[in-house]
Amino acid sequence: MSVNRELPHVFVLPEDDANVRLANEFHKQLDMNRLWRMQVLQVAGGWNEVLKAFESIHVAQMHRWPNRFMVLLIDFDNREDRLGRARAVIPNPLADRVFVLGVLSEPENLKTDFGSYDRVGSGLAADCRDGTDITWGHRLLRHNAGELDGLRRCVRPFLFP
Repeated sequence: MSVNRELPHVFVLPEDDANVRLANEFHKQLDMNRLWRMQVLQVAGGWNEVLKAFESIHVAQMHRWPNRFMVLLIDFDNREDRLGRARAVIPNPLADRVFVLGVLSEPENLKTDFGSYDRVGSGLAADCRDGTDITWGHRLLRHNAGELDGLRRCVRPFLFP
């Protein structure tokens, strides 16, 4: 299902299959009338590939479509510099519409704690819908707090009105 580019919508660019599973489960939690407001893109094949695809394809599209928001969904691989490196490729005019989120280590570790990617993805969606941090507050996700605050302000009104 593709989005209506004229209305507010969010694209999720996942690093790998584990991240796409999280994003797809989040997407399934949206109200049927809101599904077309979010699109999970194809796996990029690594966090660096996410950044390259964002720069080469999505920057120009975001300038063209001002109602588009992006989530760059990457593994942080326990690297403190990962967020800064990712944010460095985001042009200033787009900084308030692009968000870098991900598991502090790898999604597989999160799956171990929650039992399945489905439980994680649905928990993340429930937190966004309800304004809670039950899942987002997990030790492998709480580092996303700053990015998540901005994302919630931007996309919650049209994903979870």
